[in-house]
Amino acid sequence: MGPSQVEKMKKQYFEGTHRVLSPQQTLDKISPMLKTMGITRIANVTGLDNIGVPVATACRPNSKAVAVSQGKGATLAAAKVSAAMEAIETYHAENIDLPLKFMSYNELKQEHSFVEIASLPKLSVKPFCPKEKRLWIAAEAFDDKCALYVPYDLVHCDYTLPLPAGSGVFQMSTNGLASGNTIEEAQLHGLCEVIERDALCLWSLKESHKYQNKRVDLKTITDSSISELLSKLSIAGVLCAVWDITSDIGVPTFLATIIDEQENLYRPLYSASGAGTHPNANVALSRAITEAIQTRLTLISGSRDDINLAKYESKRQLEAMSELRKLLQDEPEHQLDVNSLISFQSETIEDDLSHVLLKLKHCDINPIYIDLTKSKYQIPVVRVIAPNLEGIHDTPGYVFGLRAKHVAQSNTESLIP
Repeated sequence: MGPSQVEKMKKQYFEGTHRVLSPQQTLDKISPMLKTMGITRIANVTGLDNIGVPVATACRPNSKAVAVSQGKGATLAAAKVSAAMEAIETYHAENIDLPLKFMSYNELKQEHSFVEIASLPKLSVKPFCPKEKRLWIAAEAFDDKCALYVPYDLVHCDYTLPLPAGSGVFQMSTNGLASGNTIEEAQLHGLCEVIERDALCLWSLKESHKYQNKRVDLKTITDSSISELLSKLSIAGVLCAVWDITSDIGVPTFLATIIDEQENLYRPLYSASGAGTHPNANVALSRAITEAIQTRLTLISGSRDDINLAKYESKRQLEAMSELRKLLQDEPEHQLDVNSLISFQSETIEDDLSHVLLKLKHCDINPIYIDLTKSKYQIPVVRVIAPNLEGIHDTPGYVFGLRAKHVAQSNTESLIP
């Protein structure tokens, strides 16, 4: 279902994000449940870096995916909530108790409605076979409550081996997995994430000379919380550049990259990037910058079990770091004024959700979701899937969809004299 028809709750918290409860209120609500979901501690790792923006990690040793989740925020409470909620939503996706169907595509289409297979993110590891049996789960459309079956691979996060029969065709990830204080908060978060991933994929395929045309003039920022973030980066000697990577969908999306201003051979810290999407441009911008800061601290802490040695080595290649540093230092003559960019302001999460759904509809994107909320906890968790949007493009074996192929084709055509 779409935004609920019950009385809308006005947003109460606006520092770097929009929520109906303050981070402390959310933390007080979820804290008694953390141990029952295997979350043993929430650590404050802010001090491992010199920037000073709060970052926290939530540890869940018996996870069936990654054992450590990250969170960031304007305050330590916000960072702790961010980390805890990420761990909570992954726990829900690892332990789904909804009914499943084990059948082939050919069998399924005789009895049920389903999402068009060609519209879903796939891997080159294994071709789709309509005769092969696999698990399916029912999703719900936002607009008409219609039940549509999707491959279970796109929903669950139980990556323990052996994987269910039929696995390997569709991309397995946390993309679109989201939680919130209300179901609408979770749905909005999930939608923003799938839009962000799609925008990142399309951006990665654009010709490099177009990058600087989309660079944001950070001097035009008037939002006090973002200005404070930039001030902390400057004091720490960290360069920051932001690009507007908003796609044709029209929901503000930004990419931020940070790197130490001066080369330090003794302690060559990693470059890091982050992206953010939200109907309100300031929230999207804040998310991108704090995500970059969180990514850098994640690399420093060394606590993520899905970041291997090769990833670390690639981030510390001196020549590449030097080139990136120069890119960030050389500001183009023409930059985007933040105040001229599209943005949507509302008093409720429901209005934000309706706005995003309308933007998607204008692009013929019809998202669906699976409500993973457990009655035991009553913490809203959903998995959002947006057929035809691109998935996580840098996953090994990812197969580009039609939107990515269109961008690639446009690049090729622009080279023809």
